[in-house]
Amino acid sequence: MALVMGVDSSTQSCKVVVRDAATGAVVRTGRSSHPDGTEVDPAAWWDALQQAIAQAGGLDGIDAVAIAGQQHGMVVLDAEGNVIRPALLWNDTRSADAASDLVSELGAGAFSIRTGVVPVASFTATKLRWLADHEPDAAARIAAVALPHDWLTWRLRGFGPENPRLDELVTDRSDASGTAYWGADGYDREILSLALRRDAADIVLPRVLGPSEHVAGPGGMLVGAGAGDNAGAALGLGARSGDAVVSIGTSGTVFAVTDSPVRDASGTVAGFADAAGGWLPLIATLNAARVMDATAALLGVGHDELGELALASSAGAGGLVLQPWFEGERTPNHPDATATLFGMTLASTTRENLARAAIEGVLCGLAEGLDAIRAHGVTPQRILLIGGAAQNPAVRGIAAEVFDLPVFVPEPQEYVALGAAAQAAWALTGSRPGWGAESADAVPGTPVPGIRAQYSARLP
Repeated sequence: MALVMGVDSSTQSCKVVVRDAATGAVVRTGRSSHPDGTEVDPAAWWDALQQAIAQAGGLDGIDAVAIAGQQHGMVVLDAEGNVIRPALLWNDTRSADAASDLVSELGAGAFSIRTGVVPVASFTATKLRWLADHEPDAAARIAAVALPHDWLTWRLRGFGPENPRLDELVTDRSDASGTAYWGADGYDREILSLALRRDAADIVLPRVLGPSEHVAGPGGMLVGAGAGDNAGAALGLGARSGDAVVSIGTSGTVFAVTDSPVRDASGTVAGFADAAGGWLPLIATLNAARVMDATAALLGVGHDELGELALASSAGAGGLVLQPWFEGERTPNHPDATATLFGMTLASTTRENLARAAIEGVLCGLAEGLDAIRAHGVTPQRILLIGGAAQNPAVRGIAAEVFDLPVFVPEPQEYVALGAAAQAAWALTGSRPGWGAESADAVPGTPVPGIRAQYSARLP
């Protein structure tokens, strides 16, 4: 029996699944936590990956592996293969001013045409500009720039300070498309130079592999291209044209699978590539499940009771509206914003209404993002709701009232890791496996337009 391994190195943890390459059946799993923070030493990811692999039975007998990971994170290496400084993650907003500077210098339209995205604080190019401006000595030492999954793939293959073959760095088109210096024609060195304020012709960037390509791994194992986390989830779900995926995790994302790229000069929709040769127009919000965490903590309840309180309220939460931008926001692009609670009266300010307003606020923000994607001619027919929060009955039920498309909830799985394993099988066999979510339950409910209307009225 041929075995393939898929890895999801996310913001919070590292998950590993081992699948039968013929059937897709999961035979082993492993997991290890990552440290908190928006700035992390990549060594912590490497340690977690090794622990999760060991928990999943090790690499013996594995024929192919692929690593999916959190997008955008900046991993900078010197000529000896050392990590120069802790990685700045996607949710580190200190590069917001750098993003604005880059857009003003090149123009939003030019960025959109050349890379499919308009820089916001999340993207790697903005973090490189921040580094050049605030830590110029570190920036001057850069010999290579990688993303989290690129660096982990490199380390797993036996490279690092003890074997600093920077030319062996590889990535895939989905993760490269989140840097803001890669487009359909490849890397844009002019933009990279602009970001670093110096000629970047000599800086090593990971070679971009196609969906079925592979490189050599330890012990003769094949190593697939890997993917950004959202592209990995799309593969794991088996998402196709007509599907919109709404994921509620540390961040919230909405993306759709398309055959042609989306270019949005406003920067609202990121025109990412996917991991299967197509495109993945996407919006991301910084504030998702942690809004519910904070609200539950404020109310002194757990997640189950938060949902019960929310369901004891009614649609619209009695007029209470939470604009949940606790950590700034990426969509819309307000990196310095704070959360605001509107509509407080003696009658509306109840525990039940606050619980529901928190869930409605998160979902309405994602629904605004879905509208932005549809404005570019994308016409999804259904929503696949995933992420840990999707298992809460209140989140599912309120989603059916907020979104104007049928909502389906696939069975809870580690879809990013499952997608990475599917990519490993693709590298092993040369054909994309037909795996996907085995079942998805339709959520009963009728859209209540008033929820969106009162939320939209509070947008700046």
